[in-house]
Amino acid sequence: MELIGQRIYVIRSQKIMLDSDLAELYRVETKALNRAVKRNPARFPADFMFRLTDDEAGSLRCQFGTSNENRGGRRYLPYAFTEHGVAMLSSVLNSERAVQMNILIVRAFVKLREVLATHRELARKMQRMEHTQKDHAEVLSIMVKDIQDLEKKVMKGFRNLRTPNRRKPRIGFIAAER
Repeated sequence: MELIGQRIYVIRSQKIMLDSDLAELYRVETKALNRAVKRNPARFPADFMFRLTDDEAGSLRCQFGTSNENRGGRRYLPYAFTEHGVAMLSSVLNSERAVQMNILIVRAFVKLREVLATHRELARKMQRMEHTQKDHAEVLSIMVKDIQDLEKKVMKGFRNLRTPNRRKPRIGFIAAER
């Protein structure tokens, strides 16, 4: 399952598997797999399978390091199969291995969907926590400022208690005026 999960890519906002990866899993040649697909075009509409563009293939080549075209690499752009396209492949490739691998691949797609749904839920919860934390931070900053103001007032009051503002009475005899 992990091996299959590592071969699922997201392109054009769709989870896909490449024809070469599927051929390797089914233990057939890539050209034999593509030939079987081309013989049954009605089973593979555009939402089941599509050919990658040069840019998409180039970005994938950087990710997993395929060889250059002039050194024995692919001559054609790879096909990308969506989950439904992978499911349809088992009907085109009539082998026990294809059926068994297809079951594993579909399970891997389902597991990936579950993981992504869990991540979305976690992201929502974290976003709610961030908002709550921001609200709490604002309230706490106001409370800290109020406490600091209160502390200044209390310290000023203590200083006033230490040094009273009373005038000291004069020492000596005070003569009354006539």
